[in-house]
Amino acid sequence: GINLLSHTTLVGLLLGAMLPFLFSALTMKAVGRAAYSIVNEVRRQFREIPGIMDGTGKPDYARCVEISTQGALREMILPGLMAVIVPVATGFVLGREALGGLLIGSVASGFMLAIMMATAGGAWDNAKKYVELGNYGGKGSEAHKAAVEGDLVGDPFKDTSGPSLNILLKLMAIVSLVFAPVFLKVTPLIDLI
Repeated sequence: GINLLSHTTLVGLLLGAMLPFLFSALTMKAVGRAAYSIVNEVRRQFREIPGIMDGTGKPDYARCVEISTQGALREMILPGLMAVIVPVATGFVLGREALGGLLIGSVASGFMLAIMMATAGGAWDNAKKYVELGNYGGKGSEAHKAAVEGDLVGDPFKDTSGPSLNILLKLMAIVSLVFAPVFLKVTPLIDLI
């Protein structure tokens, strides 16, 4: 079993509790960078392709889709590697008790964070829709500007970071199970020091 009072388990627990927050930060920044790239491409097309504004010119939709796809794949390399490398490194360096703590900590904080992100993102989205129906001054009001800002944060919360935490937790558990026989046979590096 895992001794929750062991120092290695506590280190793993704290590391695991931190991982979902780091993962969410990486995915949110990835969404921002990808959106910024698409905005720059749209601005470029408005400048260089005549007739887009009056409907006579045709925008290059494929280029925007290509930028979005490439950005999504490129930006998820680091979070994906983190989900695989951290459990393996924890198992080899700190041992199986720390790995157990890592999984417990990541599930405990990741589950709550995912629920919070999905709920908050949906609430911000619905708040914007509510204001756009004419409540609190309707479109163009200060409340609408605030609701739009909230929705800008809420969309990545509910569409990217919240759902991807589920994948993070499952992937870390699966990687840990695959490497479990190895962790049982090797001496952790921390015990060799």
